[in-house]
This record gives sequence, C-alpha cells and structure tokens, in this order.
Amino acid sequence: MQERPPETGGVSEEEAPPFPPARKLTPFWKELPVLIVMAFVLALLIKSLLVQAFFIPSESMEPTLFPGDRVLVNKVVYRLHPPHRLDVVVFENPHPTPEPDRNPVAGFANWISRGLGFSQPPDEDFIKRVIGVPGDAVTVDQDGVWVNGTKLVEPYVDPESGPGPTGTWNVPEGHYFVMGDNRGNSNDSRVSLGAIPGDKIVGQAFVIIWPPGNWGGL
Repeated sequence: MQERPPETGGVSEEEAPPFPPARKLTPFWKELPVLIVMAFVLALLIKSLLVQAFFIPSESMEPTLFPGDRVLVNKVVYRLHPPHRLDVVVFENPHPTPEPDRNPVAGFANWISRGLGFSQPPDEDFIKRVIGVPGDAVTVDQDGVWVNGTKLVEPYVDPESGPGPTGTWNVPEGHYFVMGDNRGNSNDSRVSLGAIPGDKIVGQAFVIIWPPGNWGGL
C-alpha cells in the first residue's frame, strides 16, 4: 500500500490567491503642505480653546512675575467653575478700542491671522490677581487689603511697594475686582480698569515657563 505524502496545510500554486496590487506611495513633498496645515490648525485649536502662553510686559505683578516672564494660561478651568479669590488671571481690556466692521470672510481671516501670531489685536491683554468676587466689598488702606471686613494675608506682595490707591469698592454681580501684586505701580480695578466683567476673563495663569530660572507654579 502506497503511503500518502504528509499534509502541509498549504495550497497549490494554482490555488494561491493573487497578490494585491502594490500601493503607490505619495511623495513626501506632496504630503508636506497638508501636514503643515494640519499642524497650524491643531496649534490654533489648542491656543484658542485649551492652553495659551502669555508674555508679561510690565512690572505690575512684581515680585510674582517680572517683565519678560512667560506664563501658561488654562482657558478651560473657568468653564467648570468661576474665578476664585487670589487666582492670577489673564483678561481682555474691558474698555477695548473699537475695531472696524468686517464681513464674515474678513473676520475669519483676521481670527486666523491673530491666532497664528501674524497680527496682534489693537489692545493688549492684562494679567492681575483676583481680590474681590461678585458681591464683595474691597477696602485698601495703609495697613493692607480687607475683603468684607477681613484682612487678606498676602505673602506675594512686596511691602516696600506701598499700598497704591486706597479706598473702598463694591464688586458688582458678574464682575471681579483685580489688583497687581506691585500695589504701588499697577493699573487695576482701583484705577482706570474698574471691575472686570466675567466674560472678559481669558483664563487662569498657572505656571511660569520662561525664563528657566523662574520656572514654577502660581
């Protein structure tokens, strides 16, 4: 009796399926523009919706922040809860310069240009510390800052800077009373800015990222 050859589990040459056609690879130089556009869109979405870096232009927040420092601002946190007292916040100018009317196409192009840093808005944003929340009564005198009759403990303030403008202010509903840590040299809610509407607050500054020697949380 003739023995059967062992089975290999394979298929014969006649039964083998045809090889799929080879994919034609797109040259990298053709994909590069698409990758660049995707990177720009992703960066724009992150900057517009999540986290943004801000440059410190003045001495008004010394000794917490110095001119030239860069901070990261969380733009999501205040969608979850309102600003808290003593938060360091970035906000838009509450008294902005009027801008020209733009049609939808021009407005979108202007938004893209600003988002990517190719142009700047006519008004700079501000960074200050929240001292009073809606309904608070804030008093500043030679002895310090009082909120609803209780003196704030403020280790972040340089006592040598002096109190700056003094007086008592009532914070309207939907607004926040902000002050610079450099009390003697700060344009804030005591001066021309007034109380800041909540919808003008961009987000909470939470960490210094530049220069490396100043890195740390706020």
